[in-house]
Amino acid sequence: MAFIITAPCKDEKAGECVDVCPVDCIEPGKDQFYIDPDICIDCGACEAVCPVEAIYHEEDLLEEDKPYLEMARAFFAK
Repeated sequence: MAFIITAPCKDEKAGECVDVCPVDCIEPGKDQFYIDPDICIDCGACEAVCPVEAIYHEEDLLEEDKPYLEMARAFFAK
């Protein structure tokens, strides 16, 4: 399981999450940050500092936010 960055981050990219991630699994995309679900260790540090409350644990995603998990997987599949 992993944390996922959702819609509130789109075009925001505040970046506090990047600074606190202990495993450097958050990378900038064109319009938002993405968390690599294969590297994320579920520590929750990013969720705690997100100023726009865009980060959720995969198990807590709302139905409308589930595409963001696939977007993250696709982003890191490059």
